[in-house]
Amino acid sequence: MLDLGSDVRGLTARLVDIESVSGGERALADAIERALGAVGHLTVERDGDAVVARTDLGRPQRVVIAGHIDTVPIVANVPSHESGGRLYGCGTSDMKSGVAVQLKLAAALAEPVHDVTYVFYDCEEVDAERNGLRRLARNRPDLLEGDFAVLMEPTGGVIEGGCQGTMRVEVTTYGERAHSARSWMGHNAIHEAGRVLDVLRAYAPRRPEVEGLRFHEGLNAVFVSGGVAGNVIPDECVVTVNYRFAPDLTEEAAEAHLREVFTGFDVRVTDSAPPARPGLDHPAAAAFVQAVGAGQARAKLGWTDVARMSELGVPAVNYGPGEPTLAHTRDEYVLLDAVVEAEQRMTGWLTGAAGAPFRPEPDDSA
Repeated sequence: MLDLGSDVRGLTARLVDIESVSGGERALADAIERALGAVGHLTVERDGDAVVARTDLGRPQRVVIAGHIDTVPIVANVPSHESGGRLYGCGTSDMKSGVAVQLKLAAALAEPVHDVTYVFYDCEEVDAERNGLRRLARNRPDLLEGDFAVLMEPTGGVIEGGCQGTMRVEVTTYGERAHSARSWMGHNAIHEAGRVLDVLRAYAPRRPEVEGLRFHEGLNAVFVSGGVAGNVIPDECVVTVNYRFAPDLTEEAAEAHLREVFTGFDVRVTDSAPPARPGLDHPAAAAFVQAVGAGQARAKLGWTDVARMSELGVPAVNYGPGEPTLAHTRDEYVLLDAVVEAEQRMTGWLTGAAGAPFRPEPDDSA
């Protein structure tokens, strides 16, 4: 059971203790659905293991506050434990602390200045095809409609604009099989893969400035596979490469760049997700930055579903209490004071206590 009346710190711990590795979110989705279903001012709907709760107060604007409920695989870091003001455990930073803030807002704020859609979705940490927000956009796009969105991703309490795109490619080298006792009669494809690694070692990632924010790209091998048997010279080796590219590039431009970098190799794209430009000059984003971030923002060095909201025509930013540099680590933790601060800042924004609420210009075309 989830007690939405409990302190946000204890709620974070409870969320972490309900295991929800990507593809195994059912228990946590059930608990969230039950808890929100008991909140009288919310309408709750579900799609697979995604739960959507909405207010319907007739406000002029609607904001979407979204967060994924899945985590990377556990490495002996569940259940959670607290030490020195830190809560340790898988998902503490990425991003069950952000989800805890969402749940507290959803339960506590019966009269926000905007109508709010709270989205809790599955399978963000795996291939884009399985992403729960993508499924919602396909099955129930009406549930994601809004004038502005906040993704409660880990940002260390700093508003982060846009996000980088991500692309995975398989770079394949070929050889000729032979008995390892007569290796000179074959050609070793794994040895050939060394040329791919040479390219990666020599690669200088770009650090472009996009709309005033500094991004930092990355190009790295993440898997190497090859080999037939212990006594066979292999005839094929595959190096899987992940490219994190800045939002001044499209997916098509990113793919073209990779094919140029690996000229002469067999390159196949296996997974891709687009970037999102910062868009902090949008009135809703600018108002949020002033109200919650005291006018400060930086680039998001990673991919988030800000990109998916952007594709849906909803301007969005990243903001959450988790520390992004701790995401996916064995010793992942969140500062409990940061979770409380995030709840307070978001409450101030949604109640109008922190800065003026966003009011878009009237649509003269109507």
